[in-house]
Formats: sequence, structure tokens, C-alpha cells
Amino acid sequence: MADAGLRSTIQSATNKSEAFNGFTKWLLFGGDGIITENDREKQRKIIKYNHLVANCLIFYNVFSLSRILHHYIQSGCEYNEELISYLSPYITVHVNRFGEYRIDSNRKTPQLPFDVVIR
Repeated sequence: MADAGLRSTIQSATNKSEAFNGFTKWLLFGGDGIITENDREKQRKIIKYNHLVANCLIFYNVFSLSRILHHYIQSGCEYNEELISYLSPYITVHVNRFGEYRIDSNRKTPQLPFDVVIR
């Protein structure tokens, strides 16, 4: 492949795919992400559940990043597109994989800040 632009596009897509795969592997704890089931239907369920959890966490991370960015802008701070391009939705430092989780069905969902403008 002599086209540098095409190589760059392929490399970028590969990196994004590998980042997502690493993220889902981290979320599928126990057995280092290896599915030991021989039943194809059970394997599909495990993969789909893992992707569902990953997508929920990605949504939460993007929501949190957007909210933080919104507050950052509201406080009058400056930022640029290059800074935003380094952010990733595959953040795991705040995830408590082995802890207790309590669901409060009375808690109100916060509003999504859709009005964040990137300069």
C-alpha cells in the first residue's frame, strides 16, 4: 500500500478496534477474557452481554466527560480541538468490578449537556 493516507486511515481504525477489544476484555473479568463455554449460543450471550456492559460504560464515560467539559467551559476556561481529541471513552479507573452496587430507582437522571461547543 503506497497511499500514506489510506495506511493512516486503516491504522486509525485498527487502533480504535483494538482499544475497544482491550476495554471489553478488561470488563469480562475471570479467566482473562477467555470464554470457556462450548455452547455457541452461550458464547454469543456472553459476548453480547459484555458488549452491552461496555457500551453502557462508554455512554456513562462520555456523559461524564461532556458534563465536566461543560462545567469547564462555563467557568471561562479555554481549550481546543487537539486537547479533546486525546480523550477516550475507555476509562476504567473509576470502575469497581468486584464491589457492591445499589440501585436507587428514585434518583433523578441528570440532564445531558447537548450544548457543548468544541472550538
